[in-house]
Amino acid sequence: MSAASFSNASLAPAVRGFLHSPANPNNNAIIFAHGAGSNGNAPLLIALATAFAERGYTVLRCDLPFRQERPTGPPFPGNAVRDRAGLGNAVAAMRGLVAGKVFLGGHSYGGRQSSMLCAAEPDLVSGLLLLSYPLHPPRKAEQLRIQHLPNLRTPSLFVHGTRDPFGGIEEMEKALQLIPAHKELLAVEGAGHDLGFTGRKSGPELCARVLAAWEGMFGSQRQPLAAP
Repeated sequence: MSAASFSNASLAPAVRGFLHSPANPNNNAIIFAHGAGSNGNAPLLIALATAFAERGYTVLRCDLPFRQERPTGPPFPGNAVRDRAGLGNAVAAMRGLVAGKVFLGGHSYGGRQSSMLCAAEPDLVSGLLLLSYPLHPPRKAEQLRIQHLPNLRTPSLFVHGTRDPFGGIEEMEKALQLIPAHKELLAVEGAGHDLGFTGRKSGPELCARVLAAWEGMFGSQRQPLAAP
């Protein structure tokens, strides 16, 4: 399934990325944000966006504001507030395209900023999909990024590799206990921070597992068939 370039410059920061329009829409949308070293064309995001669009979702793979400003390099520490504002604008843009629910998520940095935004705005979206949440920097387990988790009241699905250097499964399970909302953790055996996706062979299997876990939490969101 192909995607079209998407841009909304009426909002500041602007919303920019790639829009997947489903053949059989379920009137719901999901937004995917990339990690600190990537962009909206990350292969993992493309695969998941395609899979969700096949389930009827309108999907936006967005470039965060820091990536719109610089084609390479990680975000500066001061960019985080602006990146969260960009995610909020992406949600607003999707509400103009669908009549149903809007969901938000992303990989690593993009997922973390999504969760921080929702901790501050609990009614912003109907659910979160957080891929490889960066619980702490590699080899710095004492620098936990959990301060906002007690305020996160958005239902959340975490997808995490068992060999992720940004946080082990037991560490994740402990951190998720801080979240008062419904949450689930999908462990990907043997996968690192990339969720094993660089091997490409794991792509379809991973997408199928994520979709199954997602629909277990939120339902299929499919439109009922019309009566004959």
